[in-house]
Amino acid sequence: MIGNYTKTALFLAFMTAILLAIGYLAAGSQGTMVAFVAALLMNFGAYWFSDQIVLRMQAAQPVDPKNAPRLYQTVSELAQKAGIPTPKIYIIQSDQANAFATGRNPDHAAVAVTTGLLRYLDWDEVTAVLAHELAHIRNRDTLVMTIAATIAGAIGLISQFAFMMGHSRSNQQSSANPIGLLATILLIVLAPMAAMLVHMAISRSREYVADKVGAQICGHPLWLASALQKIAKIAAVKDIPSARDNPATAHLYIFNPLNRRGLSAWFSTHPSLESRIQRLVEMAKSSPSINNRAVRRGPWG
Repeated sequence: MIGNYTKTALFLAFMTAILLAIGYLAAGSQGTMVAFVAALLMNFGAYWFSDQIVLRMQAAQPVDPKNAPRLYQTVSELAQKAGIPTPKIYIIQSDQANAFATGRNPDHAAVAVTTGLLRYLDWDEVTAVLAHELAHIRNRDTLVMTIAATIAGAIGLISQFAFMMGHSRSNQQSSANPIGLLATILLIVLAPMAAMLVHMAISRSREYVADKVGAQICGHPLWLASALQKIAKIAAVKDIPSARDNPATAHLYIFNPLNRRGLSAWFSTHPSLESRIQRLVEMAKSSPSINNRAVRRGPWG
Protein backbone atom coordinates (compact mmCIF):
# COMPACT_ATOMS: atom_id res chain seq x y z
CA MET A 1 0.00 0.00 0.00
CA ILE A 2 2.91 2.37 0.65
CA GLY A 3 4.00 2.02 -2.97
CA ASN A 4 0.52 2.79 -4.25
CA TYR A 5 0.21 5.91 -2.11
CA THR A 6 3.64 7.11 -3.19
CA LYS A 7 2.71 6.66 -6.83
CA THR A 8 -0.58 8.46 -6.28
CA ALA A 9 1.19 11.38 -4.61
CA LEU A 10 3.51 11.65 -7.60
CA PHE A 11 0.55 11.63 -9.98
CA LEU A 12 -1.23 14.35 -8.04
CA ALA A 13 1.95 16.42 -7.88
CA PHE A 14 2.33 16.02 -11.65
CA MET A 15 -1.21 17.24 -12.32
CA THR A 16 -0.77 20.17 -9.95
CA ALA A 17 2.45 21.09 -11.77
CA ILE A 18 0.56 21.10 -15.07
CA LEU A 19 -2.07 23.33 -13.50
CA LEU A 20 0.58 25.80 -12.37
CA ALA A 21 2.28 25.71 -15.77
CA ILE A 22 -0.95 26.50 -17.55
CA GLY A 23 -1.58 29.35 -15.13
CA TYR A 24 1.84 30.75 -15.97
CA LEU A 25 1.25 30.49 -19.70
CA ALA A 26 -2.11 32.19 -19.32
CA ALA A 27 -0.95 35.17 -17.28
CA GLY A 28 2.68 34.80 -16.23
CA SER A 29 3.58 34.84 -12.55
CA GLN A 30 0.17 36.22 -11.66
CA GLY A 31 -1.48 33.29 -13.42
CA THR A 32 0.75 30.89 -11.49
CA MET A 33 -0.39 32.38 -8.20
CA VAL A 34 -4.04 32.18 -9.23
CA ALA A 35 -3.58 28.55 -10.28
CA PHE A 36 -1.86 27.76 -6.97
CA VAL A 37 -4.69 29.28 -4.94
CA ALA A 38 -7.23 27.44 -7.10
CA ALA A 39 -5.41 24.15 -6.47
CA LEU A 40 -5.48 24.73 -2.72
CA LEU A 41 -9.19 25.56 -2.75
CA MET A 42 -10.02 22.55 -4.90
CA ASN A 43 -8.11 20.18 -2.64
CA PHE A 44 -9.77 21.65 0.44
CA GLY A 45 -13.23 21.38 -1.10
CA ALA A 46 -12.57 17.87 -2.37
CA TYR A 47 -11.44 16.71 1.06
CA TRP A 48 -14.35 18.07 3.08
CA PHE A 49 -17.28 18.00 0.66
CA SER A 50 -16.45 15.47 -2.06
CA ASP A 51 -18.95 12.85 -0.91
CA GLN A 52 -21.94 15.20 -0.81
CA ILE A 53 -20.98 16.85 -4.09
CA VAL A 54 -20.74 13.52 -5.90
CA LEU A 55 -23.94 12.15 -4.38
CA ARG A 56 -25.88 15.25 -5.39
CA MET A 57 -24.47 15.10 -8.90
CA GLN A 58 -25.74 11.53 -9.15
CA ALA A 59 -29.15 12.36 -7.62
CA ALA A 60 -28.57 9.69 -4.97
CA GLN A 61 -31.19 9.28 -2.25
CA PRO A 62 -30.33 8.03 1.27
CA VAL A 63 -31.86 4.84 2.64
CA ASP A 64 -31.95 3.35 6.12
CA PRO A 65 -32.77 0.02 7.81
CA LYS A 66 -36.49 0.78 7.61
CA ASN A 67 -36.89 1.31 3.86
CA ALA A 68 -34.06 -0.99 2.68
CA PRO A 69 -33.56 -3.58 5.43
CA ARG A 70 -31.79 -6.28 3.43
CA LEU A 71 -29.45 -3.88 1.67
CA TYR A 72 -28.57 -2.19 4.95
CA GLN A 73 -28.01 -5.51 6.71
CA THR A 74 -25.72 -6.77 3.96
CA VAL A 75 -23.62 -3.60 3.93
CA SER A 76 -23.42 -3.67 7.73
CA GLU A 77 -22.25 -7.30 7.79
CA LEU A 78 -19.66 -6.72 5.08
CA ALA A 79 -18.39 -3.58 6.80
CA GLN A 80 -17.88 -5.60 9.96
CA LYS A 81 -15.86 -8.17 8.02
CA ALA A 82 -13.84 -5.38 6.43
CA GLY A 83 -13.16 -3.82 9.81
CA ILE A 84 -14.66 -0.43 8.98
CA PRO A 85 -17.73 1.52 10.21
CA THR A 86 -20.95 0.96 8.29
CA PRO A 87 -21.04 3.68 5.60
CA LYS A 88 -24.12 5.67 4.67
CA ILE A 89 -26.16 3.99 1.95
CA TYR A 90 -27.75 5.64 -1.09
CA ILE A 91 -29.81 4.50 -4.06
CA ILE A 92 -29.71 5.99 -7.56
CA GLN A 93 -32.73 5.64 -9.82
CA SER A 94 -31.25 4.03 -12.94
CA ASP A 95 -31.84 0.82 -14.89
CA GLN A 96 -28.11 0.37 -15.40
CA ALA A 97 -26.58 -1.97 -12.82
CA ASN A 98 -23.73 -0.14 -11.10
CA ALA A 99 -22.39 1.16 -7.78
CA PHE A 100 -19.74 3.44 -6.33
CA ALA A 101 -18.24 4.55 -3.03
CA THR A 102 -17.23 8.04 -1.93
CA GLY A 103 -16.02 9.89 1.17
CA ARG A 104 -12.82 11.22 2.64
CA ASN A 105 -12.15 8.29 5.01
CA PRO A 106 -13.85 5.19 6.45
CA ASP A 107 -15.53 7.29 9.16
CA HIS A 108 -17.10 9.60 6.56
CA ALA A 109 -17.99 7.31 3.68
CA ALA A 110 -20.99 6.38 1.58
CA VAL A 111 -21.96 3.61 -0.81
CA ALA A 112 -24.43 4.21 -3.62
CA VAL A 113 -26.09 1.52 -5.73
CA THR A 114 -28.45 1.83 -8.67
CA THR A 115 -31.93 0.37 -8.69
CA GLY A 116 -30.81 -1.63 -11.71
CA LEU A 117 -28.14 -3.35 -9.63
CA LEU A 118 -30.75 -4.49 -7.13
CA ARG A 119 -33.19 -5.47 -9.88
CA TYR A 120 -31.02 -7.48 -12.26
CA LEU A 121 -28.28 -9.03 -10.14
CA ASP A 122 -28.60 -12.00 -7.82
CA TRP A 123 -28.11 -11.70 -4.10
CA ASP A 124 -24.56 -13.06 -4.12
CA GLU A 125 -23.57 -10.79 -7.00
CA VAL A 126 -24.88 -7.68 -5.23
CA THR A 127 -23.00 -8.77 -2.10
CA ALA A 128 -19.76 -9.02 -4.08
CA VAL A 129 -20.27 -5.57 -5.63
CA LEU A 130 -20.87 -4.05 -2.20
CA ALA A 131 -17.72 -5.76 -0.91
CA HIS A 132 -15.76 -4.22 -3.79
CA GLU A 133 -16.98 -0.75 -2.85
CA LEU A 134 -16.17 -1.31 0.82
CA ALA A 135 -12.67 -2.32 -0.28
CA HIS A 136 -12.29 1.12 -1.89
CA ILE A 137 -13.34 2.70 1.40
CA ARG A 138 -11.00 0.56 3.49
CA ASN A 139 -8.11 1.28 1.11
CA ARG A 140 -8.94 5.02 1.25
CA ASP A 141 -9.22 5.15 -2.52
CA THR A 142 -12.29 7.36 -2.58
CA LEU A 143 -10.54 10.53 -1.42
CA VAL A 144 -7.63 10.04 -3.80
CA MET A 145 -9.87 9.45 -6.79
CA THR A 146 -12.03 12.47 -6.02
CA ILE A 147 -9.03 14.80 -5.73
CA ALA A 148 -7.57 13.42 -8.94
CA ALA A 149 -10.85 13.98 -10.76
CA THR A 150 -11.17 17.51 -9.39
CA ILE A 151 -7.70 18.58 -10.48
CA ALA A 152 -7.98 16.84 -13.85
CA GLY A 153 -11.26 18.62 -14.52
CA ALA A 154 -9.75 21.93 -13.49
CA ILE A 155 -6.83 21.43 -15.85
CA GLY A 156 -9.27 21.05 -18.72
CA LEU A 157 -11.15 24.23 -17.81
CA ILE A 158 -8.04 26.30 -17.19
CA SER A 159 -6.50 25.03 -20.43
CA GLN A 160 -9.44 26.50 -22.31
CA PHE A 161 -8.95 29.76 -20.44
CA ALA A 162 -5.23 29.67 -21.20
CA PHE A 163 -5.91 29.08 -24.88
CA MET A 164 -8.00 32.25 -25.06
CA MET A 165 -6.06 34.50 -22.67
CA GLY A 166 -2.59 33.27 -23.52
CA HIS A 167 -3.05 33.25 -27.27
CA SER A 168 -2.31 36.96 -27.68
CA ARG A 169 0.64 36.72 -25.28
CA SER A 170 2.11 33.87 -27.32
CA ASN A 171 1.61 35.78 -30.57
CA GLN A 172 3.51 38.75 -29.18
CA GLN A 173 6.45 36.50 -28.32
CA SER A 174 6.32 34.35 -31.44
CA SER A 175 8.68 36.41 -33.61
CA ALA A 176 11.35 36.52 -30.93
CA ASN A 177 10.87 32.98 -29.61
CA PRO A 178 9.10 30.56 -31.99
CA ILE A 179 10.17 27.58 -29.86
CA GLY A 180 8.43 29.13 -26.87
CA LEU A 181 5.28 29.55 -28.92
CA LEU A 182 5.36 25.88 -29.94
CA ALA A 183 5.86 24.78 -26.34
CA THR A 184 2.95 26.95 -25.24
CA ILE A 185 0.60 25.48 -27.82
CA LEU A 186 1.67 21.90 -27.07
CA LEU A 187 1.21 22.33 -23.32
CA ILE A 188 -2.21 23.94 -23.67
CA VAL A 189 -3.41 21.24 -26.08
CA LEU A 190 -1.81 18.19 -24.44
CA ALA A 191 -2.21 19.06 -20.74
CA PRO A 192 -5.83 17.85 -20.48
CA MET A 193 -4.84 14.60 -22.20
CA ALA A 194 -1.91 14.12 -19.82
CA ALA A 195 -4.18 14.66 -16.82
CA MET A 196 -6.63 12.14 -18.27
CA LEU A 197 -3.90 9.54 -18.72
CA VAL A 198 -2.64 10.04 -15.17
CA HIS A 199 -6.18 9.82 -13.82
CA MET A 200 -6.74 6.66 -15.84
CA ALA A 201 -3.58 5.03 -14.46
CA ILE A 202 -4.60 5.70 -10.85
CA SER A 203 -8.10 4.35 -11.39
CA ARG A 204 -7.05 1.17 -13.17
CA SER A 205 -4.47 0.14 -10.57
CA ARG A 206 -6.90 0.68 -7.72
CA GLU A 207 -9.73 -1.23 -9.40
CA TYR A 208 -7.59 -4.37 -9.49
CA VAL A 209 -6.79 -4.00 -5.79
CA ALA A 210 -10.45 -3.37 -4.90
CA ASP A 211 -11.50 -6.47 -6.87
CA LYS A 212 -9.04 -8.60 -4.90
CA VAL A 213 -9.83 -7.14 -1.48
CA GLY A 214 -13.57 -7.17 -2.19
CA ALA A 215 -13.40 -10.85 -3.12
CA GLN A 216 -11.57 -11.51 0.15
CA ILE A 217 -14.18 -9.60 2.15
CA CYS A 218 -17.14 -11.50 0.72
CA GLY A 219 -15.13 -14.73 0.44
CA HIS A 220 -16.18 -15.55 -3.13
CA PRO A 221 -14.14 -14.27 -6.10
CA LEU A 222 -16.51 -15.94 -8.56
CA TRP A 223 -19.44 -13.92 -7.23
CA LEU A 224 -17.69 -10.71 -8.26
CA ALA A 225 -16.65 -12.19 -11.61
CA SER A 226 -20.26 -13.10 -12.32
CA ALA A 227 -21.45 -9.65 -11.22
CA LEU A 228 -18.99 -7.89 -13.53
CA GLN A 229 -20.10 -9.95 -16.51
CA LYS A 230 -23.74 -9.14 -15.89
CA ILE A 231 -23.07 -5.45 -15.21
CA ALA A 232 -21.13 -5.15 -18.49
CA LYS A 233 -23.99 -6.64 -20.51
CA ILE A 234 -26.53 -4.31 -18.92
CA ALA A 235 -24.27 -1.25 -19.33
CA ALA A 236 -24.09 -1.93 -23.06
CA VAL A 237 -27.81 -1.23 -23.47
CA LYS A 238 -28.78 0.94 -20.49
CA ASP A 239 -27.59 4.36 -19.37
CA ILE A 240 -27.11 6.36 -16.17
CA PRO A 241 -28.24 9.91 -17.06
CA SER A 242 -26.50 11.51 -14.07
CA ALA A 243 -23.17 9.87 -15.00
CA ARG A 244 -23.61 10.90 -18.63
CA ASP A 245 -24.20 14.50 -17.56
CA ASN A 246 -21.24 14.40 -15.15
CA PRO A 247 -18.57 12.25 -16.87
CA ALA A 248 -15.93 13.24 -14.30
CA THR A 249 -17.62 10.85 -11.85
CA ALA A 250 -17.46 7.82 -14.16
CA HIS A 251 -14.26 6.49 -12.58
CA LEU A 252 -15.98 6.12 -9.21
CA TYR A 253 -18.31 3.37 -10.45
CA ILE A 254 -17.35 -0.29 -10.32
CA PHE A 255 -17.83 -0.42 -14.10
CA ASN A 256 -17.54 2.49 -16.54
CA PRO A 257 -21.13 3.73 -16.96
CA LEU A 258 -20.47 5.73 -20.14
CA ASN A 259 -20.47 2.83 -22.62
CA ARG A 260 -17.42 4.14 -24.42
CA ARG A 261 -16.24 2.34 -27.55
CA GLY A 262 -13.64 2.70 -30.27
CA LEU A 263 -10.79 5.16 -29.78
CA SER A 264 -12.26 6.53 -26.54
CA ALA A 265 -11.82 3.10 -24.96
CA TRP A 266 -8.10 3.92 -24.75
CA PHE A 267 -9.00 6.55 -22.17
CA SER A 268 -11.21 4.31 -20.05
CA THR A 269 -10.75 4.75 -16.31
CA HIS A 270 -11.30 1.02 -15.72
CA PRO A 271 -9.27 -2.07 -16.59
CA SER A 272 -10.69 -4.34 -19.26
CA LEU A 273 -13.51 -6.62 -18.19
CA GLU A 274 -11.58 -9.66 -19.39
CA SER A 275 -8.49 -8.90 -17.30
CA ARG A 276 -10.55 -8.29 -14.16
CA ILE A 277 -12.47 -11.54 -14.52
CA GLN A 278 -9.31 -13.49 -15.32
CA ARG A 279 -7.66 -12.29 -12.12
CA LEU A 280 -10.71 -13.21 -10.06
CA VAL A 281 -10.89 -16.69 -11.59
CA GLU A 282 -7.18 -17.22 -10.91
CA MET A 283 -7.69 -16.00 -7.37
CA ALA A 284 -10.50 -18.52 -6.85
CA LYS A 285 -8.31 -21.36 -8.14
CA SER A 286 -5.23 -20.46 -6.12
CA SER A 287 -6.91 -19.66 -2.79
CA PRO A 288 -8.18 -22.83 -1.10
CA SER A 289 -9.23 -20.81 1.95
CA ILE A 290 -11.77 -18.93 -0.17
CA ASN A 291 -15.12 -20.51 -0.92
CA ASN A 292 -15.36 -20.91 -4.69
CA ARG A 293 -18.92 -22.05 -5.10
CA ALA A 294 -20.99 -20.49 -7.84
CA VAL A 295 -23.54 -17.74 -7.48
CA ARG A 296 -26.77 -18.60 -5.69
CA ARG A 297 -29.66 -17.73 -7.94
CA GLY A 298 -32.51 -15.83 -6.41
CA PRO A 299 -34.15 -12.40 -6.30
CA TRP A 300 -32.77 -9.50 -4.33
CA GLY A 301 -35.45 -8.89 -1.77
